[in-house]
Amino acid sequence: MKHKKPFLSLSSIFLILLIAFFIIGFYTFYNAKGTSYLSNTSESCNNCHIMNEVYNDYLAGPHSKKIAGEPRATCSDCHLPHNFINKWIAKAQSGLGHAYAFTFKLDELPTNLSANEKSKKMVQDNCIRCHADYAASAINATTNHHSNNALNCASCHSGVGHKLGF
Repeated sequence: MKHKKPFLSLSSIFLILLIAFFIIGFYTFYNAKGTSYLSNTSESCNNCHIMNEVYNDYLAGPHSKKIAGEPRATCSDCHLPHNFINKWIAKAQSGLGHAYAFTFKLDELPTNLSANEKSKKMVQDNCIRCHADYAASAINATTNHHSNNALNCASCHSGVGHKLGF
């Protein structure tokens, strides 16, 4: 007796599932304006409604004011490292973390996002980098960074950038 071949082989089923996965992934990436995250524009940070308040605060603040057609600072300037490789690693970690949370943890999402310790350190480093001329004449917030009570720029300037602070 001859055995009939199944209509679809295991490799065909795998290929169909793989193609479906890529189509769904591409569709999601397209609808989430995924290519915008490859830029440094602050508008890309406002793709998600959870960022509306923070983005509007940024637009009202001094960092968004344009000089020669460019903002003084973008979200990336403050919230990401300026080393090329570290910047893209941080962007990928943040993006994947947000994508995971917004896909699988919808009932656990906060009203707004809060900076973790790594993000706070990046912001502090960027404050000092951009404002070294001012920070040089102030108490150096980086001298006692191991102390829980150490000051950082946002300790006194909590509303700069956006009102939510850290």
